[in-house]
Amino acid sequence: MYNTDKLKEARKQANLTIYDMANSLGVTAANYSQIENKKRKLSYSTAVKLASVFNLKPDDLFYINK
Repeated sequence: MYNTDKLKEARKQANLTIYDMANSLGVTAANYSQIENKKRKLSYSTAVKLASVFNLKPDDLFYINK
């Protein structure tokens, strides 16, 4: 399972809305919201796109450090 807490925090720190993120990914705001709320699975390619919005690697944004 991936950690979306970092994703939400990064989005808020960048002053981006759910709509901004959805536009960056080419998906609907509802679809993006489901990703952020773990109601939709996150593919690797989408993780790469999301991380690139913040100039990060997917592991930096989603890795759960136990």
